[in-house]
Amino acid sequence: MVDLASRVAVPCHVLVRALDKESVLLNLETERYFGLDEVGTRMWQLLTTKQSINGAYRQLLNEYDVEEGQLRDHLLELLNGLLANGLLNVLPGDVGTNPAV
Repeated sequence: MVDLASRVAVPCHVLVRALDKESVLLNLETERYFGLDEVGTRMWQLLTTKQSINGAYRQLLNEYDVEEGQLRDHLLELLNGLLANGLLNVLPGDVGTNPAV
């Protein structure tokens, strides 16, 4: 189970290209490509730019008229699929931040 406080990073072996409102992801190691529709592309954008998975989730709740549980299920389903195919890495939420003094 992915911790929502974690964040994600795109591995260097993954290429991403936007095509209109959709995206194509290519894993250079496996030579497999994956397509994301408009909503999947928005999820990808937020997952890869927000400080945490929860931050992406909260932003998506603001943008879409959807029940919290349904959105959480869909976001985690996409995230788990991306992880399983080597398209994202999960990092602890505090990696890359300065410790409190």
